[in-house]
Amino acid sequence: MKAIIVTGAGTGLGRELSLLLAKQDYHLILTGRTEDKLNNVKAQIEQSGGSATALALDLRNLEDIKEKALLISKKHEIYGLVNNAGLGHFGPFSETSDIEIEEMFQTNVFGTIQMTKAILPYLELNNAGLILNIVSTAGLRGKKNEAIYCSSKFAVRGFTESLQKEYDGTGIRFVAAYMGGMNTPFWDESEHVADPSRLRSPAGVAEIIIENLEKDEIVIESKKS
Repeated sequence: MKAIIVTGAGTGLGRELSLLLAKQDYHLILTGRTEDKLNNVKAQIEQSGGSATALALDLRNLEDIKEKALLISKKHEIYGLVNNAGLGHFGPFSETSDIEIEEMFQTNVFGTIQMTKAILPYLELNNAGLILNIVSTAGLRGKKNEAIYCSSKFAVRGFTESLQKEYDGTGIRFVAAYMGGMNTPFWDESEHVADPSRLRSPAGVAEIIIENLEKDEIVIESKKS
């Protein structure tokens, strides 16, 4: 059974994408920093007849990324990677701390790049595979009080578009999903969005993404229709 790795799989969009991909006969490698949440998703997948592995992974730790990629490759045929994990600190640029800047780039940019670098060789072995980068509409346009967050997402956009050109004509595809804010725990510790309930659900966004995976670019605005 081919395996797909999902980062940030314990909650929100990562969780919903994992549940849907498991129904397409992939073995899901659920990664994140909170094992309890990963195990809950694993149990839900298995209760629905799917197959999954929960694996703690810290995207801020390059050695952990390399070790877990090797571990996964020894047990599974890796077909895909969903770079979903991300974080954001919002507010005036002048009030953004150095630590917040580093955290956003460490997870959103370097985590995405290093996960891709670690997994891509296994896709190249078969000249087949899919890497889905969850970018956000913050990678399409600048937004007030999101200077660093948007900067990190623009970086992922450039990374994705460059790899699309680099691997054009091979069996390896890179897809960028640009979705607006969702009603997820992402906003639990932030007042940046006054009423997250007005936003799309992660389940609904996940369905749109899965239905459009043949495209190189998927754009989903945040407001409910």
